[in-house]
Amino acid sequence: MTELFALVKRNTKLYFKDKGMFFSSLITPLILLVLYATFLKNVYEDSFRSALAAAGASVPDAVLNSCIGGQLVSSLLAVSCVTVAFCSNLLMIKDKTSGARHDLTITPVKAGTMGLGYYLSTLVSTLIISFTATAVCLGYIAVTGWYLSLRDILLTLLDVFLLSMFGTALSSCVNFFLSTDGQASAVGTIVSAGYGFICGAYMPISNFSGGLQKILSFLPGTYGTSLIRNHLIGGSFAEMKKLGFPDEVLKGIRDSVDCNLYFFGNKVETGTMYVILCTGIAVLIGIYVLMNIISSRRHAK
Repeated sequence: MTELFALVKRNTKLYFKDKGMFFSSLITPLILLVLYATFLKNVYEDSFRSALAAAGASVPDAVLNSCIGGQLVSSLLAVSCVTVAFCSNLLMIKDKTSGARHDLTITPVKAGTMGLGYYLSTLVSTLIISFTATAVCLGYIAVTGWYLSLRDILLTLLDVFLLSMFGTALSSCVNFFLSTDGQASAVGTIVSAGYGFICGAYMPISNFSGGLQKILSFLPGTYGTSLIRNHLIGGSFAEMKKLGFPDEVLKGIRDSVDCNLYFFGNKVETGTMYVILCTGIAVLIGIYVLMNIISSRRHAK
């Protein structure tokens, strides 16, 4: 434990010492918020208005704006928890290029401990930035329309925590195979562009073909997006119910924005979504630690 703590402390200090790395990670969610509010807000508004029109219903602008704000913010946080993790996890690659990683391998520190050290230090950095982004996003929702309860906020923080763990585990597995800054930049670009689509952040997966929906239903990140969206829009749906919206109408709207997800036609309950996300995190961490151990044994031969 002493060795693990020392590694986490060392990696975290180096991360925050690199002002460029820290600033790029911190500004990413803020840039995404501006871009989302500029380009995706109208898309989400049209989607909600279409769903309401199909149901022959209407809501006050305050409720509609809260739905749009919740969907926008949930999309941003779902993506940024992963993309920020990839930015925060660059130290592992820098240690390879500088030779520091090789120096660490000749110390008594075990390979699994070294891998966990990189994971935990990246997680700490990612959580700091992700929770900061969450605070800014909650401020945005407060301006657009606030129907969140304390329970919604606490569950949103839990979702951000788990998504940060997932993003850190995923970036650790991917970055393990990278050895240059150029490779890391290329992968970061691909992740930033592609992850938002496959997790249902940019476009609800309910809009995709049936075959693609079934494929995406196997990905833990999809359920992470749905969880955070449920907790950020749930208060707005509760307000709609108070206004007399039929359950069938609310279900149709929830389906259209991926608050309800289905696995081969069966609705996935919230508790099951947490189980799937946590299982995905555990599997990725296990794979990452195992890769470190195998790599260390190969180099030892």
